[in-house]
Amino acid sequence: MKKGEHYLGTIERVDFPNKGIAFVEDTQCVIKNTIPGQEVEFQVSKKRNGKVEGRLLGVVNKAPNEIASPCPHFGICGGCTYINLEYDDQLRLKESQVKRLLDAALVNQKEEWEFLQIKGSPKAYEYRNKMEFSFGDNYKGGPLALGMHKRGSFYDIETVSECRLVDDDYRSILKFTLEEFKDCSFHHKQRHEGWLRHLLVRKAAKTGEIMIALVTSSSPWAIREENINVDSGNVKQLSVNNDSSKRVMKWKEGIMNLPLNGRVVSLLQIVNDSLADVVQADSINVLFGNEHITEELLGLKFDISTFSFFQTNTLGAEVLYETVREFIGNIESDDPEGPIVYDLYSGTGTITQMMAPVCKKIYGVEIVEEAVVKARENAKINGLNNCEFIAGDVLKVLDDIEERPDFIILDPPRDGVHPKALSKIIDYGVDRLIYIACKPTSLCRDIEDFLLAGYRVEKAVCVDMFPNTANVETVCLLSKLHEAKHHVSVKLDMDPME
Repeated sequence: MKKGEHYLGTIERVDFPNKGIAFVEDTQCVIKNTIPGQEVEFQVSKKRNGKVEGRLLGVVNKAPNEIASPCPHFGICGGCTYINLEYDDQLRLKESQVKRLLDAALVNQKEEWEFLQIKGSPKAYEYRNKMEFSFGDNYKGGPLALGMHKRGSFYDIETVSECRLVDDDYRSILKFTLEEFKDCSFHHKQRHEGWLRHLLVRKAAKTGEIMIALVTSSSPWAIREENINVDSGNVKQLSVNNDSSKRVMKWKEGIMNLPLNGRVVSLLQIVNDSLADVVQADSINVLFGNEHITEELLGLKFDISTFSFFQTNTLGAEVLYETVREFIGNIESDDPEGPIVYDLYSGTGTITQMMAPVCKKIYGVEIVEEAVVKARENAKINGLNNCEFIAGDVLKVLDDIEERPDFIILDPPRDGVHPKALSKIIDYGVDRLIYIACKPTSLCRDIEDFLLAGYRVEKAVCVDMFPNTANVETVCLLSKLHEAKHHVSVKLDMDPME
């Protein structure tokens, strides 16, 4: 097999996250964005150490269990991977991927461990509570687009006006915004010119509150070059510093009059002149309402601001956190007043506050300062006074907390725990800890260090927070291989609001 050649192969399995495996001429070939059972045509793009990577050219024969995608953007937009499978088949696929990874990571663990059946999301469609849409063009020089990046493209944007991961309100807001600004320039990533950058929409699943943020550069709005008409005088208009605020206010009026199922409580214009293609703010102009929405989760209330981290699937998050509570069970402590708990990488403090009623003290550590500010505010809203939220890098903050933990909860970002921070966490020697992973390969890498330090995996389970995509959460309970000291046992079975 040589680079550039075309081959046919049948996908035998898919490894996390979306690596289809086919065997052609006794060679293992990895073809992304495929599902088991498909016969595909691919082009060899890389060959190394007897393995081949191929670029998918097309599906020759569908898999026996493959269905027609309910989304017209599937295969073009880079968002969904498995939407052409029934949801039960998606769950089985993800479960098998994580099980293979954990089996390999635990091959030297002598003690038995339990892998529980995957838990699905209560909703397989229209479950997302946040979307960041990008402005751009569908192809170079094409009409203005607003949506998601095309699969494998850094520049081209697919207008996802019929996306199935969000509800009708998102689709209505996207369509109206695109129509309202269809003659305006978008921000070019290479030239760093242009006005429109992103459209951020958040909608609380429980309260129905909606936040909409139009993200622009500070440059005055301008008509796109392909829309210039000399006869109409647009050239003159293009050369003048146009009043951007008038266009924004006109958009605001239209948004407020849209027939939505939810209720707009926050309407913002964010100015962002950074070079990076990310949603961030140099300044925020509140056009209507305030800078946050309120969501409810397991009886607790959370104010979510523009850049707060909050699980993007509210109902799925409840399944995840209920699973965490089940795994924790009894908390061991020498103190009759209750245990000291660390919630590391705590975000806006959802898990911290869920645990607070059965703790003497719980520390939430998060590097994003805005998330920490919101976590403190949310704890006050929920009447919790034993939560301490600290802004900073886990690696550095651990040296400053004087009280040693009885229990640790880890919910790190996709890349897992920094090796030096992991060493400090292991040195506490807690009898049991929970690791919540949004990337199972990072979990399996970190597990190796825990095993070397005398820990074992007791049980693990997948929780599908991201239906139709290649991502999945994994909850893992680890315990230390020694007899626990005398302790007071506090059962986590109470309502967090009691």
